[in-house]
Amino acid sequence: MPEDTVKPVARNRKAWHNYTILDKWEAGLALRGTEVKSLRAAQVQMADSYARIEDGEVYLVGLNITPYEKTAYDNHDPTRKRKLLLHRREIHKLTTKVNERGLTLVPLSIYFRRGYAKVELGLVSGKKQYDKRETLKKREHQRQIAQVAHRRR
Repeated sequence: MPEDTVKPVARNRKAWHNYTILDKWEAGLALRGTEVKSLRAAQVQMADSYARIEDGEVYLVGLNITPYEKTAYDNHDPTRKRKLLLHRREIHKLTTKVNERGLTLVPLSIYFRRGYAKVELGLVSGKKQYDKRETLKKREHQRQIAQVAHRRR
């Protein structure tokens, strides 16, 4: 059995700052050939992307995959909506959580697992400005503690 290798492509660092992540899901990504080539070259921007549930299917909206440079024709639209591959029961669970509590689905990272493009989706709620400041204070405090501990060695 092949080992479970993961090749990271991109992380949505803005999502970790702007949202409180409540739950994570892994979904497959339905792509065209040139999109896969661009992803392998890490030509992707996920800053303002989100997932939307439409007619029992989940789509990734606003993900920008730069067109592949070395193709002669038939290149993809960089910002088209892309279908996410999830089981029906997973889609049902996500639908109920998004509708009940007013949560949002945001892509946290894109990576290749065993040759297949995957998206880590986060079920998130928005942070208030004071929550963001509190997170920054905690991170800075942890960094100072780590520096002091490193100096004592």
